[in-house]
Amino acid sequence: MGERLERMETGAEGPVVPIDQREILRYLGYGREQPDEQILALVESTIAEVKRTARPRHITGECKLELMPDGEIAIGSIHVVSRSLSRNLRDCERAVLLAATLGTEIDYLLYRYGRFEMSRAVVLQAASAAMIETYCDMVCEELAERYEAKGLYLRPRFSPGYGDLSLSCQPDLLQELEAGKRIGIKLTESLLMTPSKSVSAVVGVSKKPHRCEVKGCEACGKTDCLYRRI
Repeated sequence: MGERLERMETGAEGPVVPIDQREILRYLGYGREQPDEQILALVESTIAEVKRTARPRHITGECKLELMPDGEIAIGSIHVVSRSLSRNLRDCERAVLLAATLGTEIDYLLYRYGRFEMSRAVVLQAASAAMIETYCDMVCEELAERYEAKGLYLRPRFSPGYGDLSLSCQPDLLQELEAGKRIGIKLTESLLMTPSKSVSAVVGVSKKPHRCEVKGCEACGKTDCLYRRI
């Protein structure tokens, strides 16, 4: 077995997280097209509801990282095989594991609107997806500042499901963080996280300067994704 996590922290519940309207419209498939006023009004009212309802929380832990031939990686006690993640972690000797969630309250809203107001449910899906991504960006930016103060630099976060990193590593990643006990993230039989608006990721730590500016779409090799940023 590899090294256990050296440090854990749990983020405070309820930080102010902005939601970018442009990201919501991207998730809704508008691209460069401009929606009508009715859609924009629905988006704005949904943003306000998501901000009132979501309870963002996260947990992180740092551990030793070892890159081996053919894409094999030891991340603490977790072993995975992923060439795309291995490229992302090049020149890193340690890694931060991250799990974040908006909480179960958003799932209750999705269920309710899914039964009675499908148009709002669709926008709610997009708004909450935009919010959890922004929250993860905020967490990673704060981590980057903290590590850079020590002369260390973060790589872009990389989540199970990106590139060739299988979802099969989700159980080990969440167990290592004790994400179920600490922030309430659990897995379904198909390895999807509940609450549904949750994210897990690996973030490389390197001594070589590399300011972490790349976000999810740009780090992922799936160029045929319908929701990819233009």
